[in-house]
Amino acid sequence: MAEASPATLGALLQDARRLLAEAGIAEAALEAQLLVEHFTATTRVEAIAAPERPVAAAAADALMEALRRRRDGVPVHRILGYREFYGLRLTLSPGTLEPRPDTETLVDLVLPHARRTVARTGRCRILDLGTGSGAIALALLSAVPQAEAVGVDICEDALATARANADMNGYGARFRALWSEWLRDVEGRFDLIVSNPPYIPTADLDTLSREVREHDPRRALDGGADGLDFYRAMAQGARRHLAAEGAVAVETGHDQKAAVEAVFSACGWRLVVAARDLGGRDRAMMFRPQGNA
Repeated sequence: MAEASPATLGALLQDARRLLAEAGIAEAALEAQLLVEHFTATTRVEAIAAPERPVAAAAADALMEALRRRRDGVPVHRILGYREFYGLRLTLSPGTLEPRPDTETLVDLVLPHARRTVARTGRCRILDLGTGSGAIALALLSAVPQAEAVGVDICEDALATARANADMNGYGARFRALWSEWLRDVEGRFDLIVSNPPYIPTADLDTLSREVREHDPRRALDGGADGLDFYRAMAQGARRHLAAEGAVAVETGHDQKAAVEAVFSACGWRLVVAARDLGGRDRAMMFRPQGNA
């Protein structure tokens, strides 16, 4: 009996697109490309130039299993085990939120402040609360060579992942991971305190997409009854860790700008600048203590 011919790169890509489209996945073509490239160790150029290239059975089988998982609701980047963020490749783990492009809005918002701080003092000390994969802190370290950062999280798995990402991207010497229940065990003062805190109201968690609801850690999503618990904690506690001329910046839900501003204002902060994401939705805000220029 003749052996079956090996699968080809082009056929696998076509099958992957079809399977994901049939499952109702919105970006089926893009996700198929990502999965095929990852599990066959090929590039988009190779798929175009050499579609008849044979693919080993083990790689084809691994791809089919990945497609099955994606059809079952596992996010594509959880399957790959990493995600690109601000030009960095970041490993994901069960304890980390999957960093998303909306959060790059927060990085862009605070970069001018970080650079002004360096121009004034020669350095910028950053505190990233709820660091997860280390995405925000490491993006800032990549853009500001004179900066150093402390990433805080309550999850040991997340802290280990953040440390690994810092080392993998070449920023390990400027990044320190710290276990703390929010600000409780933080010491020292920082020029910039940043956070993408949990901000989904508890009652809304079950309405999130399957990919988020079942695969992002709940504690990284649940912001309490009104979604504002962690903003209150920052507004009440951040000042004692803020250096002179320092600032606090947060990501917010698209409909939370007024509520978050009210929380900070009630604790003696003023809004300095806000930014919208690429979809035109309110996404990030930066505050300084009232009375500071």
